Amino acid sequence: MSMITATTWVRRGVAAPFPTKYEIDEEELNRISELAKLQLQDAKLDLKEAQDKEEKGDTEMDTEEEGGVSVEGSGKGKGKESKKKDDDSDDDDDLKEYDLDNYDSEEKDEDGEKVTMFGNIKSLVYHQPEEEDPYLVVPEGAENDDEEEEREELQIMTTDNLLLAAKVEDEVAHMEVYVYEDEADNLYVHHDIMLPAIPLCVEWLDMPVGKGTEGRANGNFVAVGTMEPDIEIWDLDIVDCMYPNAILGLGGQDEESELKQKKKKKKAKKANDEYHVDSVLALAANRQHRNLLASGSADQTVKLWDLNTTKCAKSYTNHTDKICSLDWHPKESTVLLSGSYDRTIVAADMRAPDAKAARWSVDSDVEAVRWDPHDPNFFYVTTDSGMVYCHDVRNASPKPESSKPVWMLQAHDSSVSAFDVNAHIPGFIVTGSMDKKVKLWNIQDNKPNMVVSRKLEVGKVFSTTFAPDQEVSFRLAVAGSKGTVQIWDTSTNAAVRHTFAGRLGVSATETPVEERILGVAQDDSNDSDSDEGQQGDDHGEPDGWESMDED
Repeated sequence: MSMITATTWVRRGVAAPFPTKYEIDEEELNRISELAKLQLQDAKLDLKEAQDKEEKGDTEMDTEEEGGVSVEGSGKGKGKESKKKDDDSDDDDDLKEYDLDNYDSEEKDEDGEKVTMFGNIKSLVYHQPEEEDPYLVVPEGAENDDEEEEREELQIMTTDNLLLAAKVEDEVAHMEVYVYEDEADNLYVHHDIMLPAIPLCVEWLDMPVGKGTEGRANGNFVAVGTMEPDIEIWDLDIVDCMYPNAILGLGGQDEESELKQKKKKKKAKKANDEYHVDSVLALAANRQHRNLLASGSADQTVKLWDLNTTKCAKSYTNHTDKICSLDWHPKESTVLLSGSYDRTIVAADMRAPDAKAARWSVDSDVEAVRWDPHDPNFFYVTTDSGMVYCHDVRNASPKPESSKPVWMLQAHDSSVSAFDVNAHIPGFIVTGSMDKKVKLWNIQDNKPNMVVSRKLEVGKVFSTTFAPDQEVSFRLAVAGSKGTVQIWDTSTNAAVRHTFAGRLGVSATETPVEERILGVAQDDSNDSDSDEGQQGDDHGEPDGWESMDED
């Protein structure tokens, strides 16, 4: 099994030109050793509990079998012994061909010389005592050449983007860090990061977090939410790192405290104001207040983390089911939009958690929520039933079910599992679905119109994200159930170019030779569903939008 559950971009010029290789020092070795001892103690306790349960079960079984007849020494036993002797005889015949009796005899060559594992020892080159072995001496300058070559392989140019992909492959969870070279039309894995559980969401951070970041104003970090309740934060400028820079949650306390509370956590998971107790489904970094990170969890709480202290600053309970999507308001930096499986969307000011928040309801489970960066009075909601809704935040009603959307759209027949709004091109959105289709839409003037539909080689679509820089604003990363990621230069599609190029000052008349879709080859044999009609192309179809304006 292989799948990519979430992706996010890193803008150009942020990554270190030459990422550093992680090296373990003595202090780190001691820390790992102590942690291993604590984990071993915990494992022994678990084993003892299991053995106690097994012994208890065996005792009950022995009680039931008491008074039974023993067959030891009976005819049945003799029969088994006889059969065993016959088997031994057969084994002896099989071993004869190997002549094990003469196994240790010394073999000699034609001249009567003893043959060793090295053949004729006289033919070996040797050196005098005190003389350096030429085979063990590294030629002068060779070591520096290897280091320089490795350094060049890790280099990231200022014109490169990073793309982070949360992946599960053969039950191993990790995050692949891709380098995307737009001008060279190249995409490759730079390094990867091992994760403790299936990843569900990723969020890039420009705020230095955790150990070793003292004095740094900017950073290149990623927060990862998984099936575990803790949020891990990793430094993307360090390659082959073994541990995250910081952990938000119970695991962020000292290791011994975590292990002591492990059994308590297994027995009862009760939501609290300090850390999550269930899977983390959504993350959102505040770009104006850089030290703030919001997280949404299956424990039905939204938590606000202070990245300076790595502690939970506030906890909110505005929903009655799992919280699956979060987005900060582009202008009102303290307003957070949240969507839940309770089929409601909430816009709340995080400064006043007790104040009544605006609330809207939809027909099925929420999949994604996004503010419109070009007009933040509007936001979008996608659902499990394949719908996309556009709401005006100014039209909020005291009764959530009474708030009518500006427009609603049946975008797919299956769940709209992926969604994004282009930050640089007004009216340009993308939807991805479990039906394996990716659709690009023009929603200008509140009249959604499908521009193009594609079935890419990614399987069921779990993630669609536009590139963050204006120079690559037409680039779209798509990933899904086949464990592959594709970069689609949507500007190479004639319909997209005709519709959107003028809004970015790009010529719509230039015609590329072919559409540009870039990916890294992967084994897709695990996807049982057929992907017929890969290049199916629909231009300009409205596909069932309905205006909700009251004019």
